[in-house]
Amino acid sequence: MLATLVNEAFDDKGWVYETKWDGFRLITEKRGHAVRLWSRNGIDVTTRYAVLLPALQKIDGSCVIDGELCALDAHGRSRFQLLQNALNKKAKLIYVVFDALFVGGKDIREKPLLERKKIMKTLMPRDPLLRYSEHVAEFGRREFAKARRAHEEGVIAKLAAGLYYSGKRTREWLKFKAVHEQEVVIVGYTEPRRYRKYFGSLVLAVRDQATKRWVYAGHVGTGFDQAALRSLYGTMQPLRTEMRHPAFLGLRSDKKAFDVIREQP
Repeated sequence: MLATLVNEAFDDKGWVYETKWDGFRLITEKRGHAVRLWSRNGIDVTTRYAVLLPALQKIDGSCVIDGELCALDAHGRSRFQLLQNALNKKAKLIYVVFDALFVGGKDIREKPLLERKKIMKTLMPRDPLLRYSEHVAEFGRREFAKARRAHEEGVIAKLAAGLYYSGKRTREWLKFKAVHEQEVVIVGYTEPRRYRKYFGSLVLAVRDQATKRWVYAGHVGTGFDQAALRSLYGTMQPLRTEMRHPAFLGLRSDKKAFDVIREQP
């Protein structure tokens, strides 16, 4: 189940508010002693995050639960960038669990949110790698202000009586973002300069909802360590395609800049 981004926080007695964790969404499927971990798009990532398995095996019985794998900074704030170090154990990992879909073989997705959370909380074993996602009722504006002061990613608002809609983005889960971040798609890269290896900057784009076209979203050339540069370069190389480079034809002074629009052949 996915949340819808909204522009303004609100107060409502019928809603509860949770921390918006800046991590990697994980669905846990536990059958007996066996545990499998799934990404949001259905990829099995059990081996990749095997460090969580001993903690999740402590859960009594079978279940399917929803949560976010996070890496915490020195202030206890989740930071997606720190997950790059998760596999070499330099990051402090926690798995924050915020919903339950199946318990003991029974589908509980049609139970109200607060009832599902109550059931889920009883399943949670004591382990430093696991954390139950606490919530606050009614006062969304106050929680959003606290998130901004703490430089956290934001707040998730959830309809207290809402159901769980697998794979759907609904307005029963809403998100208020407190930081200025934007997810983008990597569509290319520039050549490295000077002493840098692999690539210079990533070329970015986002999907325009109205036109369904890709729109250029700038370059990013900072925030990478050597390991990240090497890993990203290795990921991009099999996807590389030769592109026609633009050529300068001349400068014209008979048009205003605002009159220049994208033209289609």
